[in-house]
Amino acid sequence: MFDKLFVLSQYVTPQLTVSHAAGRLADNDRAPALKNRVVKWFVKRYDVDMSEAAEEDPTAYASFNAFFTRALKPGLRPIAEGASTFVSPADGTISQLGHVTGDRVFQAKGQSFSLTELLGGDTQRADAVSEGEFSTIYLSPKDYHRVHMPMAGTLREMTYVPGKLFSVNPVTAENVPNLFARNERVVCMFDTAAGPMAMVLVGAMIVGSVETPWAGVVAPNSSGVKTISYEGESAISFAKGEEMGRFRLGSTVVMVMPKGSVSWDAEQIAGKRVRMGEAFGKVGV
Repeated sequence: MFDKLFVLSQYVTPQLTVSHAAGRLADNDRAPALKNRVVKWFVKRYDVDMSEAAEEDPTAYASFNAFFTRALKPGLRPIAEGASTFVSPADGTISQLGHVTGDRVFQAKGQSFSLTELLGGDTQRADAVSEGEFSTIYLSPKDYHRVHMPMAGTLREMTYVPGKLFSVNPVTAENVPNLFARNERVVCMFDTAAGPMAMVLVGAMIVGSVETPWAGVVAPNSSGVKTISYEGESAISFAKGEEMGRFRLGSTVVMVMPKGSVSWDAEQIAGKRVRMGEAFGKVGV
């Protein structure tokens, strides 16, 4: 009953208003006493392991978002070696992984979402990874919230897709149809040695915004889908393990690769905790 009420409440909550207000507060660096109280509460409430952070003192960060997107100590997440090794892009929990069936991607028991809608409604973009391999990783509030490249790639285009801001926790995933293709998201398309790779940073309730190294904060834009191409001199290349984005409050990353381009390691299954940089699959097998 509680789960049903939690999901129902998200339909009636003014998601954008609440989330954008929370984002502004999380960026505020003019009320350090309030910020410190909130940060200390958050660390205790979600059992955040500050011993892993480059700056262990949670009150040393200028704002809540600075704390939330904190860096880890150097070398704490070694990147699995091997030219064919596909690594986890983030700390989190595997929500689902497997094969794309037609235009449908498995979300949770009884639920799926549209690949074409996930990628911004562009059929050509979706066709490039149709019937391919996907993995969805959920980043909980306690996790490290930077997202890294699972393999080397060159950014081809970035698309901002406006949408809802439902929570993306397991309860919501099991009860809200088409969840990841209806929430606000940033779709990044990369060219890789194994073909095109989609990395989708999905927004959620209370997520202030998504940030990338090349575009900074990708601000919400309710006017519609917006795509920026990176071609020629604008192309940006990334090494495996290099940071490609971060959530200013937590969410989910969805990866989609062409059919047969990657095989997920047998031990990587739904519900398993993963860490950024660990071996996740093999490319070209």
